[in-house]
Amino acid sequence: MANLLNICPSDLINRRSVSLDRFGVINPPKSLKTERLRLRKAKLSDAEAIFCQYAQDAEVTKYVSWSAHKDIEETREYVRMCLLAWDVGKAFHWVIERNEDKQAIGMIIARVAGEKWELGYVLARVYWGRGYMTEALKALIAWALKQKDIYRIWAVCDVDNIASARVMEKAGMLREGTLRRWSVHPNISPEPRDSYCYSIVK
Repeated sequence: MANLLNICPSDLINRRSVSLDRFGVINPPKSLKTERLRLRKAKLSDAEAIFCQYAQDAEVTKYVSWSAHKDIEETREYVRMCLLAWDVGKAFHWVIERNEDKQAIGMIIARVAGEKWELGYVLARVYWGRGYMTEALKALIAWALKQKDIYRIWAVCDVDNIASARVMEKAGMLREGTLRRWSVHPNISPEPRDSYCYSIVK
């Protein structure tokens, strides 16, 4: 799981702090608000909602890069890894929360590679089709492009994941092409599958 969160083994052992200043990137906000949503830094107490809402849902996890969770302890360990990734500056995970009821409905992640940020996201099935993920993605992209040393924001999706492709297009990202045999989706197959690559740059 560490590799999926952009963490190397030495980070896990030493919990070393990576200075983002070497890339000129400021520490990201722990909270971002939109009209209907709040993106906030994950916390361990989110594990139950994450597990119940989507982490064990076979339909939601079909195209993700991790296996569907079998129990709440697996989700707690995942959240611990998310927090570590934030602490060492390798990846930032925001829980997507509805303003109206404070319900955690999904998550959005940014993996850091210098001036490039790779995004990923997941949303509970009951909230599909309401524009929530597009709203969250737009907010994070808008913040990132205002930072002087972030030049490229990109993401991939399985070629069969049409809904995810539409989210990125609605958020202003452009399809660059197809990455052949790029991503493994363990809930579908152990073999890497073709993915569309989307980006937005400044």
